[in-house]
Amino acid sequence: MKVLGISGSLRRDSHNTKLLRAAAALLPPGAELELWEGLKAVPPYDADDDASAPRPEALRSLGRAIAAADVVLFSTPEYNHSIPGQLKNALDWLSRPLATSPLRGKPVAVVGASTGLFGAVWAQAELRKVLGAIGARVIDRELPVGLAEDAFTEAGRLADQDLELVLADLLAELLGEVTPAAVPA
Repeated sequence: MKVLGISGSLRRDSHNTKLLRAAAALLPPGAELELWEGLKAVPPYDADDDASAPRPEALRSLGRAIAAADVVLFSTPEYNHSIPGQLKNALDWLSRPLATSPLRGKPVAVVGASTGLFGAVWAQAELRKVLGAIGARVIDRELPVGLAEDAFTEAGRLADQDLELVLADLLAELLGEVTPAAVPA
C-alpha cells in the first residue's frame, strides 16, 4: 500500500517533514510512505495559465503522485492561524477541474507540527476543510505536535510515546479507508 506524504513546509529542516518521516516508521508491513518534495516549484495559480496546456511539470508530478498513491498524508505548519500559502496554492491548482481532481475520492489525513503549544490545530482544521471541498475523503482527526523543536528523538521518532500511539492509530484508520478494489493486485 502506498502512502504519499506531503509537507506544507518549504524549510529544509521542517518539523512537518520530520513528522511525515516519523509516520513512515510506524506504517505496517506492506505499506510505504513516499515523500513528495516538489511544493516549492509549484507556480502561483492563475486561471489564464490554467487554460493553457500543458500544466507546469511540478503540478503534473504532484498529480501523478497523488493518483498513484492509495492514500495521502498531509503534514502542515500553521501560518497566521491557517495553512501555508504555497500548500493552498497547490491545492487550488489540483482542484481544477474539480470533477477530475486526483484528490477527488482519495482517502487523506492531516497532521501538523508547530513550535507553539497548539501543534497547528487551526491549520489542520483549515486543511481538512479545503480537502473536503475538493472532494477528498478526509479522516476527521488531528494530531497536534506542539513545541516541535523538542518533539522528536535523535532517531527521528516522536519523543512523546502517547503522540506516537495516536499517530499510529490515525495511520491505521487512514489505511483502513482503502477499499480492496482500489488496491492494485
